[in-house]
Amino acid sequence: MNSRGAAIRCASLPPLTGTPPMSSLQLRLCSVVGTALVFITSLWANQEIFTHSEFVRGVNWIYLPAGIRLLSTLLLGADGALGLLFASWLVDFFYFFPNDPVRSFVGGIIATVAPYAVYRLAREVYGLDASLSNLTAGRLMMLTVAYALAGPLLHNIWFYLQGDTEHIVARFFAMFIGDLAGTMIVIYTLKALLHFLPVPRAPNR
Repeated sequence: MNSRGAAIRCASLPPLTGTPPMSSLQLRLCSVVGTALVFITSLWANQEIFTHSEFVRGVNWIYLPAGIRLLSTLLLGADGALGLLFASWLVDFFYFFPNDPVRSFVGGIIATVAPYAVYRLAREVYGLDASLSNLTAGRLMMLTVAYALAGPLLHNIWFYLQGDTEHIVARFFAMFIGDLAGTMIVIYTLKALLHFLPVPRAPNR
């Protein structure tokens, strides 16, 4: 669900004693900051777990942050996209490409536009609601493939316009496989974890 859905759910819960309810602005700020922190954590985990999966600098055969990007926009909409943009700029400017500010700036935008465009597509085509109740497994798989294609395509169009055409087909293929594999790992890991959560019981009358 996005921030509007979360705000409705939070508003329906009784506040803790002495704790004022969270405002809409505070909720959105938490969504942005939380998304950025989760994305950076997933990037660190990807670097630690899949150390030898890097095709070239910034391109991995398995890329877990891709899954976080898609889920963040599906769940939080524009707030998730904003958190992803800040996090992408942070890691690009200070870690991946500190000597290439143009690539860092544009790369952060492209990395954010791709999942957000898929989210908007889902809203238009599937009528995706705030609770994601009509997001079936088949639709989620379609969105996963669409995102795995959109990100590499936009990046490689940018590389082509900059004259960086060396191994461009292989780089596109590596990015597509990495984003697809990373997204599926994140999605199905979360799905498996949900089975361990207790099922809420209906209150007795």
